[in-house]
Amino acid sequence: MNKHEKKSIYKEIFSVFLKLGVFAFGGPAAHVAMMEDEVVTKRKWLSKDRFIEMFGFTSLIPGPNSTEMAILMGYQRGGVIGLLIAGTSFILPAAAIVLVFAYIYVNYGTIPAVASLFDGVKPVILAIVLQALYRLSKTILKGWQVILLFTGVFALSMAGISEIPLLLMAAAVMFAFKQIKKGKLLVVEPMSAILVFLVFLKIGSVLYGSGYVLLSFLETEFVLRYGAITAQQLLDAVAVGQFTPGPVFTTATFIGYLIAGYPGALGATIGIFLPSFLLVGFLFPLFDKLRNNEKLSALLDGINAASIALMAAVTVKLGLATLISWEAGLIFVLSAVLLIRYKINSTYLIIGGALLGLLI
Repeated sequence: MNKHEKKSIYKEIFSVFLKLGVFAFGGPAAHVAMMEDEVVTKRKWLSKDRFIEMFGFTSLIPGPNSTEMAILMGYQRGGVIGLLIAGTSFILPAAAIVLVFAYIYVNYGTIPAVASLFDGVKPVILAIVLQALYRLSKTILKGWQVILLFTGVFALSMAGISEIPLLLMAAAVMFAFKQIKKGKLLVVEPMSAILVFLVFLKIGSVLYGSGYVLLSFLETEFVLRYGAITAQQLLDAVAVGQFTPGPVFTTATFIGYLIAGYPGALGATIGIFLPSFLLVGFLFPLFDKLRNNEKLSALLDGINAASIALMAAVTVKLGLATLISWEAGLIFVLSAVLLIRYKINSTYLIIGGALLGLLI
């Protein structure tokens, strides 16, 4: 590959993930759905099977799943440089938007009302997630063992069982199937930007699960242990992370700014995302080698089925939380028809949903 081809690939990676960083609302499931549409359906960077394998891998390591998927897509397309480009271009727009909200919050004591805008976006996101779930499930749900495993994990997830036990259980069950087939400390001084970085580095290195798990970590570290922010400030920070595009983990940017200004925001952002870059860069090549082992391949097949089931459970919960009015239902139906029947670009639908939310 010559320099011109490499430059073209890096430019494409940057444009794809910058767009996702600006328009990817709705949390990890929605982000993964939009990535699948961009890199599998539209650009054919990789197959659906490969995409599902990568999704399963991100479920096994700590950190934000959708950000790790972005990093993996960049690595798949453009190597280590592509990994860096994809991750940073996905994170930076969200971090910048959150930083603006943090500045307004600190200096004016409130956050602008954007709830109505997001109310219009959420039904669109639900339609996007459903479309991606349908496409991916057609690829992975083949054979009675996989369908049975999917059903069991989905039911247990809806019952409240956490992700990691379900992934491990699914791996063990699929392995068995294949074998049978064969035979309070408060700190008085303010936290420094360095300490903010170190705390978020620890969180990014060990955190599995959803934004709700992140909330628990943040409360333990910054409210209870260090007393650096109040419980209300924590809830406001999480709210900003939820209704802005891009990774929910940019909540760290908001908290870092509250504690130590711009250096704190920078330290928090780098701290919480740095482990994802390192884990993907070092562990995914090993994961690829393990995939070729026949016995370990059975474990990974179980993890893939469980990952799709977990995505389905999140979709159901998202639907229950979103379709609470006839307006939301109407936007959802319109979005689904335009996506599935007319193949309208999801970015345009998100913009349209935001405008409808403001009008309604």
